[in-house]
Amino acid sequence: MKIMVIGGGGREHAIIRSLRKNQKISEIYALPGNGGIAADAVCVDIGAKDIEAQVCFAKENGIDFAVVAPDDPLVLGAVDALEAAGIPCFGPDKKAAIIEGSKVFSKNLMKKYGIPTAAYEVFTDAETALAYVKTSPLPAVIKADGLALGKGVIIAETREDAVAAVETIMLDKKFGDSGNQIVIEEFLTGPEVSVLSFTDGKTVIPMVSSMDHKRAHDNDEGLNTGGMGTIAPNPYYTPEIARRCMDEIFRPTVAAMAQEGRPFRGCLYFGLMLTPNGPKVIEYNCRFGDPETQVVLPLMESDLLTAMQACRAGTLEETDVRFSSGSACCVVMASDGYPESYEKGYEITVDADAEAEIFVAGAKREDGKLITNGGRVLGVTAAANDLPRAISKAYAAVDKVHFGNAYYRHDIGRRALRALDT
Repeated sequence: MKIMVIGGGGREHAIIRSLRKNQKISEIYALPGNGGIAADAVCVDIGAKDIEAQVCFAKENGIDFAVVAPDDPLVLGAVDALEAAGIPCFGPDKKAAIIEGSKVFSKNLMKKYGIPTAAYEVFTDAETALAYVKTSPLPAVIKADGLALGKGVIIAETREDAVAAVETIMLDKKFGDSGNQIVIEEFLTGPEVSVLSFTDGKTVIPMVSSMDHKRAHDNDEGLNTGGMGTIAPNPYYTPEIARRCMDEIFRPTVAAMAQEGRPFRGCLYFGLMLTPNGPKVIEYNCRFGDPETQVVLPLMESDLLTAMQACRAGTLEETDVRFSSGSACCVVMASDGYPESYEKGYEITVDADAEAEIFVAGAKREDGKLITNGGRVLGVTAAANDLPRAISKAYAAVDKVHFGNAYYRHDIGRRALRALDT
């Protein structure tokens, strides 16, 4: 089989590594991939949003199955275009991808079907929104409606912050048309949990839960990033919580999308807050999370391609999907200065005795060398029987990865270890 994976980050590298375990796969192409992915797949210089070129490539190269990994091409309809050309795909079509593509849609969906989430208001003009935030409860969470590279959410602690957030999104158009509408919602408290799930539009099978670390610096300080590391499973996500989420959130969401004529087939990501009043949805994503994928897929014991094909075929209920009872930790190594300004162009070297999987996010190949080419450069992932060992192994491996300007958090998993001790 020939497989095509659209995307070029650490998430896609983890997906490709997992797919490579299937002996039926003869070739994997990554569009566009990156310098690290090139060790595991054939990289093709076609951008993730260049859907027309993706379709042409798939037809010309006899692609048997495509995996559309990032949010942008999913929301733009890459799956629709590829399927129309006869290329079977893993990922939701455009109608279903709106669950991430529009926060207004997803909040209204939850309200209509009684799925627990934060109370909210929707605004389509800045004047009304500004009037609202001058009297609304604080802190307030202010979200751009559309995709914004994971940065379209602002937590406003003060009245001034709230006004500035509305102006930034709606008047300054920092996120472009994604800010034409905004959602302002109540600030929830409690541990956060990420749960990726396979679904074929009827059945939903959650993967191992995880805990992301979004802030740039230790002790959850600094700016929000795309994710500085993650662990799995999340100790706050107990069997009792998992049952509640299945009954109150996961199945109702899949059923709601089907009822709306938007059956969701692919990976549905549930971003959850475990509040004093029970689990609530913070956000949906229409794809694998990054860097959550880098700890979840290494714990998968059954075959990834089989699960993906079952999601498309509607046969997930009778498909074997299994995960290890162990734990995993991913430490993201970034360029110092990320997520703001940073230098790139440094050679990356890895000691031969590094006992971890290294998923490359921002690097290119030059003269046979791997060179830094992004903010988040790579993720160092280690799995073990328990979380303390996984964390220890990951950091031991980090010490064996070298590049100029390297920066990483030193406390990935610390909150999880505290939770295990209580």
